[in-house]
Amino acid sequence: MAITAQQVQALRQQTGAGIMDCKKALTECEGDVEKATTLLRKQGMARADARVDRATSEGRVASYIHAGGKIGVLVEVNCETDFVARTDEFQRLCLNLAMHVAAENPRYLSSDDIPADVIEGEKEVYRSLAEKEGRPEKVWDKIIQGRLKKFYSEVCLLEQAYVRDDEKTVADVVKEAIADLGENIVVQRFVRYQVGEDSAD
Repeated sequence: MAITAQQVQALRQQTGAGIMDCKKALTECEGDVEKATTLLRKQGMARADARVDRATSEGRVASYIHAGGKIGVLVEVNCETDFVARTDEFQRLCLNLAMHVAAENPRYLSSDDIPADVIEGEKEVYRSLAEKEGRPEKVWDKIIQGRLKKFYSEVCLLEQAYVRDDEKTVADVVKEAIADLGENIVVQRFVRYQVGEDSAD
């Protein structure tokens, strides 16, 4: 079937993809804009996976102050080029991540950053709970792993449900940005301050 310029334009507005990519996707999906959008997103995610090992030496530090100056956040997000670092989309991502940190108060960047003694302490708690709940010992390890996963989703920035769309994790949002911007993007570190909070926390 013939693909019209209006269909291509509509798909471009939804996805930000190039004209030829939009036309090819629409041809493959027989003019169905919704299916073509899904196809382009999948292709973008596949390309994003291929970019995750590329060096990120540019980027920016975003700041966000909340609650009348009671909470402040700094987030460093890295990308490959200064060109991308200066785009509105990248800067919006950085600000949204800082706002997420202000709202959700993660303790670690990812599960890899949690000290071994903290993880062991959590495992001990979950083991005791499983015993008190009368669960068979043979399923304790499975229970512990499940509860650890939930713990990670509560305390690790990249594994938390994204505050603006809880169907996604923060890592999903970063991956979507990689697909959209065409460069590897890494959340390097963050710090959150709250008035009256012990600095040792």
